[in-house]
Amino acid sequence: MLLTIDIGTSAFKSAVWDYSGARLSFASAPMVINNTEGDRHEAVPSQWLDAFDECCEKHGNMNAIKAIVISGNGPSLVPVLGEPVFGNSMYVPAENARLWLDRRAAKYSGVVSDLMKGFVDASFFLPKILYIKNEESELYRKVKHFLGCPEYLAYALTGQARSVFPSEGFDRWFWDNSILDKLHLDKLKIPPFLSPGGAFGTISVKAAERFGFSEDIPVISGGPDFFSAILGSGVVKPGAACNRTGSSDGVNLCTVKRVKNKMLMSYRHPVRQFWNLSGMINTTGRAIEWGRELLGIENINDFIALAEKSKYGSEGLVFLPYLAGERAAVWNHDAKAVWRGINLNTGRCEFANSILESIGFAIKDIICAMEETGEKVEQMHVTGGLAGIERLNQIKADITGKEIITCVCKEAELLGLAVIGSCFLGKYSSFSQAVSEMCRIEKKYIPNSYNNDLYNNLYNEYKVVRNNIQ
Repeated sequence: MLLTIDIGTSAFKSAVWDYSGARLSFASAPMVINNTEGDRHEAVPSQWLDAFDECCEKHGNMNAIKAIVISGNGPSLVPVLGEPVFGNSMYVPAENARLWLDRRAAKYSGVVSDLMKGFVDASFFLPKILYIKNEESELYRKVKHFLGCPEYLAYALTGQARSVFPSEGFDRWFWDNSILDKLHLDKLKIPPFLSPGGAFGTISVKAAERFGFSEDIPVISGGPDFFSAILGSGVVKPGAACNRTGSSDGVNLCTVKRVKNKMLMSYRHPVRQFWNLSGMINTTGRAIEWGRELLGIENINDFIALAEKSKYGSEGLVFLPYLAGERAAVWNHDAKAVWRGINLNTGRCEFANSILESIGFAIKDIICAMEETGEKVEQMHVTGGLAGIERLNQIKADITGKEIITCVCKEAELLGLAVIGSCFLGKYSSFSQAVSEMCRIEKKYIPNSYNNDLYNNLYNEYKVVRNNIQ
């Protein structure tokens, strides 16, 4: 059996699997972003360790687990101050993690971008590390390791510090020794690279004793959450795209060749003969939560029910969901959210529905950028926390004009990690073979041609506003 862990922004999720892709148990714990003043978006890293403890207790006996596979949100930076400690709980001393939404390093984004000869957003690791070095020198001096979110948990379990380099094509967003020298960063604070599918090491004796694992089981990198989601959603052929939903959304298109485009990222697909063309949207699930709170609605189900009272098109109301700047295809950390088309007939249901539609428009923005390169999105596999919302899935199909597919397992990150772990243990010869056996389709959403015409006109309105704020 395999234990898979995905550390999301709003939830810590875990599952136990057999090698056929059957989920034997699931456990989760809510996560808290504890500081969101101004450009700050922080989380206390110890909550991830406490959540691991809680989830293991929910799963029960851990003795049959043969491997632990970990992924998580990013780029989130954890300034680690010391080594793992085991007592009544597992603990690794660290300052607050700077989450992927954190914008404090914006001025250092330019420094890194100039050096890397391509745009590097403030959310990435190097601008954040450079910010700490220059703006929080005392903290920088104390740091033992700068780690990503999943690497922090792996360090706690193994005592081995590693930086995960997702795949070929990520060079601009990462580093080598010459880059660290030019930025005058201490190389001893930045651990060596590990690739997804590789082992951080084996679980420490103290961790095994604490949680009831057998000794020497491997702790494996699942890479960033999008890497495992691509596999878990079944996107292993060119023309298929994975739309990973959650606090943010990502669109990852499988391509035959590498595509170079300054608005998008292109890097090796987990199935290594292919490439992945990618764009990220900053606030999607977060926009829904924001809208829910703004409208005084208690839970997301009630928010969706309110949105369903609106006609498709929200009576002409268009929302741009740039609540924390925007990445693809805008790349403007100062971009602000906008509502356009408010009138006396605009009601609460139109406001709610326009937020759902804004997610579809932002996705279409990315798809258009992808298809302008000559690639073609044939279908989109939706996964993650919002994948079960039928209204949103149909809106995405109608706005993009693409077939939307949902899988039986909505938590594709966790299933993708099971794919990676199964291959590591030799149960399958390739990721493609494992995906074909472990991933199952549940439902398809076909675009409504009438709504597609309506949304094409509204998307033109969306683009007019977007272009005016860039």
